Amino acid sequence: MREAIRHLQKTDPILGGIINRVGDYRIEFREPEFATLVRSIVYQQLSGRVASVIFGRLAKAVGGQLTPENILKLRPGRMRTLGLSAQKTAYIRDLARHTRDGRVVFEELGVLSDEEVIERLTMVKGIGVWTAHMFLIFALRRPNILPTGDLGIRSAIRKAWGMPELPKPVEIETLAKSWHPYCTVASWYLWRSLEGDAKL
Repeated sequence: MREAIRHLQKTDPILGGIINRVGDYRIEFREPEFATLVRSIVYQQLSGRVASVIFGRLAKAVGGQLTPENILKLRPGRMRTLGLSAQKTAYIRDLARHTRDGRVVFEELGVLSDEEVIERLTMVKGIGVWTAHMFLIFALRRPNILPTGDLGIRSAIRKAWGMPELPKPVEIETLAKSWHPYCTVASWYLWRSLEGDAKL
């Protein structure tokens, strides 16, 4: 990890300043499993506190065992009473069916390329590139992921580089050329630069 941080500090002075300010790299990983992706769907477009409550209710409703089979045993109406929207209920059930039927095999994802993982996961309703990027970073621990569509990343870059508006994905890719092969580390520091107490 020291090598990644030295590389980023040397090749990008602005990012180097963020690294010095934020301090040690302390990313928290999750298991690359079905429950982690369900959690990502629950957390989409919600505050962490609200999402945590809903996810806790869902886990409790299936007896703490978040498996495709247990999700599919819950009626959609029951899932709605836990605080899930109709859309998220449909997404989670679609993921459960994909997993149950062997179209998404979590044990296989670790050996696939980043692009293949994105392709496999985005077949599921409600899982877009952003959610796939988060899974690659926080579950599969891939070192070189740059989530150019993430609002936090765009906001942090705008602030640190003094841009008049949020940068577009293509602008971020150009800016980040020197960050390779450690874009995940750079992304984590950008998130932390906005939220000092964020649990990333």
